[in-house]
Amino acid sequence: MSLVLYRKYRPQKFSEIIGQTHVIQTLSGAIGSGKISHAYLFAGPRGTGKTTIARLLAKAINCETRESYEPCNKCPSCVEFTGGQALDLIEIDAASRTGVDDVRELLDVVRTSPSKTKYKVFIIDEVHMLSKSAFNALLKTLEEPPAHAIFVLATTEVHKVLPTILSRTQRFDFKKLSLAEIVERLKIIIKKEKIKAEKGALELIAINADGSMRDAESMLGQVITFAGSDKQITVEEVRQVLGIVDINLVMKFTDILAEKDVSGALTFINKLINSGHDLIQFTKSLTNYFRKLLFIKVDKNLSSIVGEELTKEQLNVILKQADSFSLENLSQIIQLFINAHSSIKYSSLPQIPLELAVMEAAKISS
Repeated sequence: MSLVLYRKYRPQKFSEIIGQTHVIQTLSGAIGSGKISHAYLFAGPRGTGKTTIARLLAKAINCETRESYEPCNKCPSCVEFTGGQALDLIEIDAASRTGVDDVRELLDVVRTSPSKTKYKVFIIDEVHMLSKSAFNALLKTLEEPPAHAIFVLATTEVHKVLPTILSRTQRFDFKKLSLAEIVERLKIIIKKEKIKAEKGALELIAINADGSMRDAESMLGQVITFAGSDKQITVEEVRQVLGIVDINLVMKFTDILAEKDVSGALTFINKLINSGHDLIQFTKSLTNYFRKLLFIKVDKNLSSIVGEELTKEQLNVILKQADSFSLENLSQIIQLFINAHSSIKYSSLPQIPLELAVMEAAKISS
């Protein structure tokens, strides 16, 4: 069975990490100087490299022939860490092991010395899911940790982590990856896979990954599987696999709303349904498009932000469309589409929430 892309091409050196420069610089300096903290907190959105960097940290500090901060990836210790066979790397998913007994069981392991390496590293994922009693049990160990134990706590919801835990860790905030950073990484992967991509295909994947490298790699894997023996990924294949709505459809629909044509808008939606389009995806695309209009309405100079996701021709169209709506109109319409997106999932007739939102949006545009 072949590995999924995000596992197959998981970075094995800090230099292979795309983005999170501030995290890499600080950690590499600490590893190089030997000033390792006993506890780290990695906070940030899912799929941004928290677990990957935690594993790299564990491998690097236990590398037997490391000269600077990069693991050699050749010594017995590195080979075990790379292969997921290291006995001194313990990973726990706090989402499924939230109780105090689970943490006490872990702390019993903490007290024992490493079996082969210098440090025993504990990665606790989604640490915010621990119960209060479990947090308190963990806190005692963080206050007086054994010299051989290193903790890396990872979370997507740092506000739920107890302040007493935060105060005893070195915190790193991970950010969503930029469009350019994700595309750069995807280019590296398709080169290794000996696959080419049509212009705009990787950008489309990156846009829909919403800053998550793991999601982008998963999407790329789906598209490659769909393409089969074809060694070039096309924009249309990406749209089909991910259920992405052609932006030209959204632009046309926006023109209909700008003209206050309620009948035309309702007809357009029902044609979409009859042609097999996903209304949830369409509403999501519509909301995102009106967000762009809002940015441009606030300040046309902000077109440089939204323009990353558009061709020059599309940007010219959206600049003109922005003149058809007021700032207040756009804000109200976006809220209508957000509510419709949430309601579609639970409606027995999915088109009704969107139809009602469109009728209201046309009134607002008047």
